[in-house]
Amino acid sequence: MWHKPTLLNWIANLLFALSLVVMLYAVLYAVVHLPIFPLREVKVDGQLNHVSREQVQLIVAKHLKGNFFTLDLVKARSAFEKLPWARKVSVRRRWPDRLEVMIEEHQALARWSSVALVNKQGELFHAASGSDLPVFYGPNDGVIEVASQYDAFNKVLKTANLEVAMLALTPRRAWQITTNNGIVIELGRVDMQPRLEKFASVYNSTIAGLNKKIAYADLRYPNGFAVRKPTENIKVSAAKTEAVTANVEKPETRQVSDKKVNDTSKKQTRTVT
Repeated sequence: MWHKPTLLNWIANLLFALSLVVMLYAVLYAVVHLPIFPLREVKVDGQLNHVSREQVQLIVAKHLKGNFFTLDLVKARSAFEKLPWARKVSVRRRWPDRLEVMIEEHQALARWSSVALVNKQGELFHAASGSDLPVFYGPNDGVIEVASQYDAFNKVLKTANLEVAMLALTPRRAWQITTNNGIVIELGRVDMQPRLEKFASVYNSTIAGLNKKIAYADLRYPNGFAVRKPTENIKVSAAKTEAVTANVEKPETRQVSDKKVNDTSKKQTRTVT
């Protein structure tokens, strides 16, 4: 072999290349791991109403290990995502010594029973809130469904100066609303929006003018709905005039007669004897 110059040259070139690779690796390892490229700034952006400066400082101190090159971005993002109000987090390096963090916070829409909060995307999250929020109830797979219906129902009720305080969806997909003034409204499983619109129209033009508290409204009738005061039942028809005997807890009978109540919310006269 020693008498073969071509083979010796080939071996020498190979050894030279290997030594060059080892030297480059050693230089890169030293550059990356030596504390000569420290992170000097962590910039957090986003519309932050609940994520505090103290929380960010705690994450930086406990979870951001390494310099500009060695910091694990996946672990860093995961640490920020553990913040109760953080919905989405993106993390990136900015040369030469800065880490940029973008946080999208949850926007609380309601409470899910007493176990969690619901954001505007219909997602559950666990955080503390002192805000006065409506309460949702429903099956585990109904969070998005309840959240999507809330805005539609609330918009209708606001035309009658009412708001949704509680919205419930049963396992059979029947809806029930409790308003901010305590009225329990049964919507049923079909035609919920038209039923609620009819109720809001009649409530505005007739029921609200009676200056009497209504405890319950059942909108599941085909041609109208029934309302109940704390001590009596009243049947309201949107299709024809009818007189209904009220069921009163006291030993007396009260009769309520209505003129025709229609969907155009015309002026109506109610006589109570």
